[in-house]
Amino acid sequence: MRKLLLLEDDLSLVDGLSYSLKKDGYDVEVARTVGEALERLAMPERFDLLLLDVTLPDGTGFSVCEQVRRRGSAVPIIFLTASDEEVNVIRGLDSGGDDYITKPFKLGELLSRIRALLRRAGLSADQPAGEIRRGELRIDLMSRRAVLRGRTLDLTQAEFRLLCLLARNAGRTVTREVILNDLWDNAGDFVDDNTLSVYVRRLREKVEEDPSQPRHLLTVRGCGYQWREGVL
Repeated sequence: MRKLLLLEDDLSLVDGLSYSLKKDGYDVEVARTVGEALERLAMPERFDLLLLDVTLPDGTGFSVCEQVRRRGSAVPIIFLTASDEEVNVIRGLDSGGDDYITKPFKLGELLSRIRALLRRAGLSADQPAGEIRRGELRIDLMSRRAVLRGRTLDLTQAEFRLLCLLARNAGRTVTREVILNDLWDNAGDFVDDNTLSVYVRRLREKVEEDPSQPRHLLTVRGCGYQWREGVL
């Protein structure tokens, strides 16, 4: 039985989610504050996945995620965010979260996200903490080194951050707005829409065998970009 930690202070949501998750076969522990969550996460390996609300009475789910990652744990983490808190989506991904879902959400969608993350974690159980693996791509977050098909990529800071953001969300479209906010908030330099297009083009030149016909870094017209896993 997969063990989940749910960090949420809304009692009505806690009751509904706990009941539904247990009915779906999960063992659920509940924490209603950051302090309670950190006590339960003294040994993060006890859990297969974390569901973290963003805003809690004594802090945020971001701080919980950051502390878990600092301890070297790669446990999958899904953030529960309010529908109008896009800045939280950006910060959540940057703090080490694997996915997010906005409130109000459909239970079926949440369960689908949970199963997808658990499958990914199960397929890569030997993946070291602090590393992202997507097909032939390996990203070492500590050394800020990316290797594709055995070749180390020569990336600028912004290109590395862009690659990490897309790889963390492999198979899902990341909007241009989310990318722009992430690069602006964390790289410290102004990035506009035209500059982003330049970053994408340069990154393609480094990761694609034929940049004119990309097979990894795809453009989703009118929306954003997506990283596709698999062997070129």
